[in-house]
Amino acid sequence: MSGKPDLNQLKTKLQASLKPDQIADDPASCHAYSMDNSRLHHPPHLVVFPENHEQTQTIIQAAFEHRIPVTTRGRGTGTAGGSVPVCGGIVLVTDRMNRLLEFRPEDRLARVQVGMLNSDLQKAISAAGFFWPPDPTSQALCTIGGNLGCNAAGPHAVKYGTTRENVLGLRAIDGQGQSIEVGAETTKAVVGQDFTRLLIGSEGTLAVITEAILKLTPKPEQTRLIRGLYPDMHLAAAAVSAIMAQAVLPAAVEFIDRNALNLIREHASVDIPNWAGAMLMIEVDGTGFDIDHNLKAVQNAAQKPGATLDIAHTQAEQKQLWAARKALSPTLRHIAPKKINEDVVVPVSRIPDLIAKLDQIAQQTGIAIVNFGHAGNGNIHVNLLVNPDDPAQMAQANTALDEIFRRVLALGGTLSGEHGIGYVKRKFVSLELNPATLSLMHAVKRQFDPAGILNPQKKLPDPETPVSLV
Repeated sequence: MSGKPDLNQLKTKLQASLKPDQIADDPASCHAYSMDNSRLHHPPHLVVFPENHEQTQTIIQAAFEHRIPVTTRGRGTGTAGGSVPVCGGIVLVTDRMNRLLEFRPEDRLARVQVGMLNSDLQKAISAAGFFWPPDPTSQALCTIGGNLGCNAAGPHAVKYGTTRENVLGLRAIDGQGQSIEVGAETTKAVVGQDFTRLLIGSEGTLAVITEAILKLTPKPEQTRLIRGLYPDMHLAAAAVSAIMAQAVLPAAVEFIDRNALNLIREHASVDIPNWAGAMLMIEVDGTGFDIDHNLKAVQNAAQKPGATLDIAHTQAEQKQLWAARKALSPTLRHIAPKKINEDVVVPVSRIPDLIAKLDQIAQQTGIAIVNFGHAGNGNIHVNLLVNPDDPAQMAQANTALDEIFRRVLALGGTLSGEHGIGYVKRKFVSLELNPATLSLMHAVKRQFDPAGILNPQKKLPDPETPVSLV
């Protein structure tokens, strides 16, 4: 699927089903939808804006007939190139499929179109006392479909799970344009194979999801926040292990390492003492009956020699303590707009080993590495501060990435927790998955998408293509 396809027949067919403003092929539109939050850029030949499941099906059927690739896109907040149309063809934009179709508090579910923003969903269900647990940093901008595609999570996944654990069913279109419905409106359902969990996290390579039945969670009655400052990351990691080893499960456990704290001290108006080499943000929730017990149990586990723990009880106090964590991402974007951002995961008990290795790699390669993330899940955002226009520095960065990925896998970890594989990490997948496993995954892809039109060159390496490493 290379070269510019003849789209005249396709456009004629689509114009019979879509309004004129739902189809665009002008250079400005194609440029606007040629990239995501990665540094990749490749223009499509055609941009379409379906408004419902039926229109999406018409588009996929036409694309299958003409063997034209389709890349599904929400708001483009992904960092792995998953919504970049690297093979051209069609970009299918879900922005106009943004309705809350059904909200049933008594069944704790909502049925939504996938173009709905995560934040808009939260607002719609909040007044009834519910929330949907997946809360990525891009929550204000990202769509439910993007969350489904990458199995997104966020800080509260440690207690409430990722997207996959908070979806009951899906409506989708496979690569031949067939309409499929998977899952159910109930929390118990075992009829057929579990395609719901299979499609979530598949990054649009198996089917185009159009609607989702989401499992909702009652909002906690009360919340407390602990900010823990530690002399070094190893003590902080030991605290995380102790927290996760006791019975009370915190709602969130976030961490920031010394390099990240130094950046905050230099570029943000947040008071962090110089002796602090690591910080934990630990959220505890519960009812009025158990919140004090939960807080005390987590506080006792988090206390380590030389650590200082501050507790915020009110929303205003919690907002003040969160200031340092909230300041980090804008600071990094300011000083390193083209940083390499990875989101590896290791077992919680092995975070200290990985942090030590990351420090060693930084010293060996001369690449500044800043680490923060979701410590309760072992999900570490490893940020390499580089200049992509410097070939020598990029060569060192590639060496560093190779070492990082190999160490993560040696510790029993995985190469991505929530950002997805997309295009930029697909060549590394065979480091984690063996040939037999990859062969089976390619067979599944062919079954859902026999013509290979759905988001090609994403998620998996090409069949039997060896990894090329530094």
